[in-house]
Amino acid sequence: MPRSKPISPAGDTAAETFWNSPRAALFSELDASERGLAQAQADERLARTGGNVVRDHRERRLVVQFLSRFLNPLVALLLVASAVSAFTGDIAGFVIIVGIILISVTLDFVQEYQAGKAVEKLRKSVATQVRVLRDGQTVALPSDQLAPGDVVLLAAGELVPADGRVIEASDFFVNQAQLTGEPYPVEKHARELDAATADMAQATNAVFMGSSVISGSARVLLCRTGSHSALGGIAQSLSGRALPTAFDLGVRQFGLMIMRVTIAMALFVLLTNVFFHRPMLDSFLFAMALAVGLTPELLPMVVTVTMARGGMRMARQQVIVKQMAAIQNLGSMDVLCTDKTGTLTEAKISLLRHVDVAGRDSDWVFQLAYLNSYFETGLRSPLDEAIIEHDQFDASGWQKIDEVPFDFERRRVSVLVDDDKKRILVVKGAPEDVLRLSTHYAPAPDTAPLPLDDARRAEIRALHDSLAADGFRLLGIALGHVPPEHQHAKVTDESDMIFAGFAVFLDPPKPSAAPALAALAASGVAIKVVTGDNELVSRHICKAVGLEVTGLLTGDDIHELDDHALAARVDQVNLFCRVTPSQKNRVILALKSRGHTVGYLGDGINDAPSLHAADVGISVDSAVDVAKEAAGMILLKQDLGVLHEGVLEGRRTAGNVMKYILMGTSSNFGNMFSMAGAALFLPFLPMLPLQVLLNNLLYDLSEITIPLDRVDDAYLAQPRHWDMAFIRRFMLVIGPVSSLFDFLTFYVMLQLFHAGEAWFHTGWFVESIATQVLVIFVIRTRGNAFKSRPAMALAATSLLTVLVAALLPYLPFAPLLGFTPLPASFMAVIAAMVAVYLVLVELVKRAFYARLGMR
Repeated sequence: MPRSKPISPAGDTAAETFWNSPRAALFSELDASERGLAQAQADERLARTGGNVVRDHRERRLVVQFLSRFLNPLVALLLVASAVSAFTGDIAGFVIIVGIILISVTLDFVQEYQAGKAVEKLRKSVATQVRVLRDGQTVALPSDQLAPGDVVLLAAGELVPADGRVIEASDFFVNQAQLTGEPYPVEKHARELDAATADMAQATNAVFMGSSVISGSARVLLCRTGSHSALGGIAQSLSGRALPTAFDLGVRQFGLMIMRVTIAMALFVLLTNVFFHRPMLDSFLFAMALAVGLTPELLPMVVTVTMARGGMRMARQQVIVKQMAAIQNLGSMDVLCTDKTGTLTEAKISLLRHVDVAGRDSDWVFQLAYLNSYFETGLRSPLDEAIIEHDQFDASGWQKIDEVPFDFERRRVSVLVDDDKKRILVVKGAPEDVLRLSTHYAPAPDTAPLPLDDARRAEIRALHDSLAADGFRLLGIALGHVPPEHQHAKVTDESDMIFAGFAVFLDPPKPSAAPALAALAASGVAIKVVTGDNELVSRHICKAVGLEVTGLLTGDDIHELDDHALAARVDQVNLFCRVTPSQKNRVILALKSRGHTVGYLGDGINDAPSLHAADVGISVDSAVDVAKEAAGMILLKQDLGVLHEGVLEGRRTAGNVMKYILMGTSSNFGNMFSMAGAALFLPFLPMLPLQVLLNNLLYDLSEITIPLDRVDDAYLAQPRHWDMAFIRRFMLVIGPVSSLFDFLTFYVMLQLFHAGEAWFHTGWFVESIATQVLVIFVIRTRGNAFKSRPAMALAATSLLTVLVAALLPYLPFAPLLGFTPLPASFMAVIAAMVAVYLVLVELVKRAFYARLGMR
């Protein structure tokens, strides 16, 4: 098989403007045909050029990923310091320190690697599929499996997967605003350009990766894929990343706070030991070990594992998470904006009636609606499907001449048809818009049109309002007569129309909607319906599902409001009707400006901007590609009940991450602060460097099961937002309680048991582990710690860690770690002190939450 010659996008003007090449030459250069590539050809090209992805994030080898963990500055410093220790003769200390670091790094790496693989598996389960010709047969493949020379089939609602030449088109309109800045859809044709065109905005025979198909259909020969595409070139030249979420910013702030405390405490300890002329190497090792002990090095792993496990649990609830940060945002979401079709209603739309202007059933109105839907080549809505399925009408005598595709600003579609006797433009769309464009009405198909005066308009609107108030959806049907030589339909033709009547549809309320809405409301999530339907239909549906309308704004109202005025209204309004896509976006941005975390549930082309703008973009598996690509999570079942489970899972995930953070900023911080304070009055180091590291390792081992822990129902009852001020206050309240018991332990060991250096190190190590680890049972709940049951895995790892710490001094290798056996009387005193400590922390915690009014 001959090797293909894909066009190179770099350094060749002709290559960069493939839309100028003659069609035959392009097929020849790409070694392609209109039957598409053979599978063997495609495999060979993919192996050579890589997958069709904008940025080729080739995964680093596992060994490189593992070694990169040692680039942590504190870990690197500790390894250097331990090497110096080995050169001075302390080989045993060197081996133990290196071993502890290896175990800790390996633990972190394995957990995060497994979580990352689980996340990638979930992402692939909702990857965009593209219809492509392989060996002359149409198959559906993931977009990253496309190669130069492939022929793909595109239709309304799909994303253009790569740059290509249009070889066949039917009313094919695309939105390429993100590449060219053009605000309106552009029609593409399968034609040769008359002259050399360097500007891709003028390339009317080419499409580009990242564009979306608004209407029509086409066959496209792919010329440039992946990083060689126009979008790929832009992406390669940019280093910017996506805007960080509130959770990302919170974790970053937490890290900076810990870093400042760590640096300050390590320098304090080092300078104190230098001042007291203690061994320099030991002092340095102790300061570095203290810094490692203060650093929440497991935080990335805990966040990743917790969110990955949350993602897998949500997958079992039929919610696929594409972007893991969306889980955190879902837990914080306090406003959900949604359309009503398919969410509040069954999305099983049926055509019930077709009536004329007097409200009488009219076959003529149905025939006009049928012609429009039958010949429409754009994105077919459920309303079109309902018309086609309602009844059969022989359209074989009619020929389609042209079409003005549907768009969400006009809210209508027009089809120019001819039956050899007359040529008419049939318009179907939003009733108020179609009626506004009409100047006449037809009492019957064979009668002369009559002027549409104010009295008749009022009667038609009354008929519309009566049907809409009963919950029926309506489309206005109109027509216009044009000369036989009229070849192209234009938007300007949609004027002086003859109004024929209404197509009347029923989309019944979904039985599961009412309990799901009640559950979301009980969980602190406000529902706001944002729809293109009129207010009468929307009010009827809201009433049917138990959603009380507290305020209403129409698209016309929103148009009259500036952004500040809209922001002042959005909190009181929960029904937005007859809104355009840009107005949906304004509503979302207005809610965000009021401090809300906003979710948006949508599945259409017009929903993509809103899905991007929302904090949580949610779509469904049956949605168009554009919507699924923009969303952060995909519902496999279009049901608010499923979404409610996802909200709870988001809060559960956030809650478990917060447990680790509160642990690190309370008891762990308190213990490390105690170590720094003890350096002021002890004639020796409070704990050996390797003991500090061992303490940190055991503590980390006890925490790895936090992602599996239960979260109290009270915590799940309300949206949870990242609050750095709360974390700081918690640290400053609970941390000193830990330090108080540490200093009490110092007093008991020095004054009552007259402990020597090794005895002191051992006793404090056991007490430190016990207080640090067991306090998780108190901190993990805002309620009564003695009534809230932890997960079995967390209880097991915590208790086992404390048991291991208590047994270490009695094991044969204890002297290598600097430990010595402790008398039973001291162990009994420690047990009593730990029990008192946990009770005191519980009381302080309750007072802390009560003062803040939190539960």
